[in-house]
Amino acid sequence: MAQKTILVTGSNGQLGSDLRALAVQFPDFNFLFTDRATLSITDEAAVNLFFEVHQPDFCVNCAAYTAVDKAEDGAELSSVQALNADAVGFLARACTTYHTKFIQISTDYVFEGNGTEPYRETDLTQPVSVYGVTKLAGEQLAAEFTDAIIIRTAWVYSTFGKNFVKTMIRLMTEKPQISVVSDQYGTPTYAADLAAAIMHIISSGNWVPGIYHYTNEGRINWHEFALAIKELIHSECEVKAIPTIQYPTPAKRPAWSVLDKTKIKETYQLEIPDWKASLELCLGKMQ
Repeated sequence: MAQKTILVTGSNGQLGSDLRALAVQFPDFNFLFTDRATLSITDEAAVNLFFEVHQPDFCVNCAAYTAVDKAEDGAELSSVQALNADAVGFLARACTTYHTKFIQISTDYVFEGNGTEPYRETDLTQPVSVYGVTKLAGEQLAAEFTDAIIIRTAWVYSTFGKNFVKTMIRLMTEKPQISVVSDQYGTPTYAADLAAAIMHIISSGNWVPGIYHYTNEGRINWHEFALAIKELIHSECEVKAIPTIQYPTPAKRPAWSVLDKTKIKETYQLEIPDWKASLELCLGKMQ
């Protein structure tokens, strides 16, 4: 049987890098890892040419404008819109033309963040940031042009790239005391776990289009996340809890980002690791 080809865009980011690391475990697939230099997904002609030449069976779009606060700068709006929305439409249209199965990575920021129960895929979306608005537009374009699987995730960290875990380790090494917000709730996502879930979906042969939620299991706030990091790295740094109002940012953060993962677990028989077990695993790889 011919080898299936998987195109991964944004391959230098956290999730893209973890997919690259995982690829060696899937020799039955041919992976095409691209970045901005090798495939400009904001250029529709370039996208169409790439698909015409390579004819991928799957496309996993990990590329996004993720500088949430910078996105609030009006001068950045065209760049945010181009990458988080327009480019998704270009990829989705190409996927439709070339019969490519499309996985779009989205975010908890599509919700307002005022909930009290874990968000389900069918709950009302009401983003309150430019990042959230553009990512939601990307979801809609993906669904419009192809039978896409859209995976919303949250609080992503990895051994690769910049993220909250690495920032906390650095600050706890440099400072005797730090402050972390304690009134924003969600669940961390170890990018390696999400990468494994994506490959599980692709390998299953069971393609069920639609929106899915994926994070690790559990519910914590950012302060509790920082305390867990402190414990696991044996830091002496004092970690103070503060309310969001004491840490203003250009972009409004959802106070509630807990996602209900029932659908993806039942559809794909996925076992999702607990957030702290995955954090410990990630930190072990960093040492």
